[in-house]
Amino acid sequence: MQQKLKGARFRWINEALYTTTGDKALEMVQNDPTIFEEYHQGFSAQVEKWPVNPVDVFIDYLRSKPKQLVVADLGCGEARLSATVGQQHTVHSFDLVAYNELITPCNIADVPLPSDSVDMAIFCLALMGTDFIKFIREANRILRVGGELKIAEVVSRVSDVDAFVLALEGQGFKLTRTNAKNKMFIMLDFTKVKRSPAKLSDKPNLLKPCIYKRR
Repeated sequence: MQQKLKGARFRWINEALYTTTGDKALEMVQNDPTIFEEYHQGFSAQVEKWPVNPVDVFIDYLRSKPKQLVVADLGCGEARLSATVGQQHTVHSFDLVAYNELITPCNIADVPLPSDSVDMAIFCLALMGTDFIKFIREANRILRVGGELKIAEVVSRVSDVDAFVLALEGQGFKLTRTNAKNKMFIMLDFTKVKRSPAKLSDKPNLLKPCIYKRR
């Protein structure tokens, strides 16, 4: 019964995070910090069932880079990226709550980094807000021209890959690689080619919310 209650609580939090804005999500966890811990407990239980964890793909990629990079892990969760490759690269970890000392709490639409200061920005299952395009614009702001944007998302969320890619290219990025080999995740690599346009173009319904079926 306790496990069922925990599962129901995780599903409620999960749905709330996917169906609200970044500002509202930040307000929600600030009002009740236990929400973030409960979410990540449930998330960790889900990860154990996955054949591949996309964060491990990013870790392997960064380990292969001989040159030290400045990386922004946007929506970092427990900051595994920083904990694993933080001695090789400079990793800035951001999420709604400082789950540990590696994380800076904030809305990832507004992170405390200077413009044009980052070599790589990563969203690993982190485009959860309904206003996720603001997260993309913030990644553009902090990335240097030529910097890498790397995204991993659940396949079922991206119903129209071409439209999603077009929306991101409209924010100053160019697609360089698509990896859809994994049946659960799609991984997209972009390069920043220019700044985001001054006007924010609303792109609704490009990513479906990840909502669990009611039991």
